[in-house]
Amino acid sequence: MLRWHSFTDGAHLEHAALNMIQDAAQTALTQRGAFHIVLAGGRTPQRVYGALKDLTTDWSAWHIYFGDERCLPPDNTERNSLMAADAWLDHLAIPPAHVHVIPAELGGEAAARAYSQTLAGVDAFDLVLLGLGEDGHTASLFPGQDWGETQTAPAALAVSNAPKPPPHRVSLSAQRLSNARQVVFLITGTAKIPAVTAWQKGDPLPAAAIKPAAGVDVLVDFAV
Repeated sequence: MLRWHSFTDGAHLEHAALNMIQDAAQTALTQRGAFHIVLAGGRTPQRVYGALKDLTTDWSAWHIYFGDERCLPPDNTERNSLMAADAWLDHLAIPPAHVHVIPAELGGEAAARAYSQTLAGVDAFDLVLLGLGEDGHTASLFPGQDWGETQTAPAALAVSNAPKPPPHRVSLSAQRLSNARQVVFLITGTAKIPAVTAWQKGDPLPAAAIKPAAGVDVLVDFAV
């Protein structure tokens, strides 16, 4: 089930995303005492993360994961983990042990194995944030590649031939991203309209492989 939320501009979309994160966190902390969130990369999430610094919550009960990562050194500015740290995580009292960075500097295969082990004891994520590429990719799951949709797929996949640089990456599999209480896509820019249209038509895109039981909320800053 896809629930489409259309906004007049990116600022309104980001405000709605912030509210969704806040609500999901409050529900998880009240019901389960911890909040497990998967972060997306990109400029739109970066602005949302920056706004999260002002949120009043029990940061010690947050657990941070990443939907994908580029196989680059930890201090490379293209790393999703560094972006999230600079925009948000380094400014708050989240225990370092609760920030589960993908060790992509080890190389795709080794990092995917290590992250699958990290996630082995984690139940359903409370919230997964994702973006959408112009080709319909999400996280680092690209068209024409293995998305890890089966129940036996590993939690994390090594990607060795991504069509956009760098080619070597690690991505959570579609089945692991789908194991979530809530999934929210943040999509900005009219260049994404063809991919959204293809998704709406039912084309076999990587984004369409994310199928949590509760359905998916898709936030866009254009009419759908």
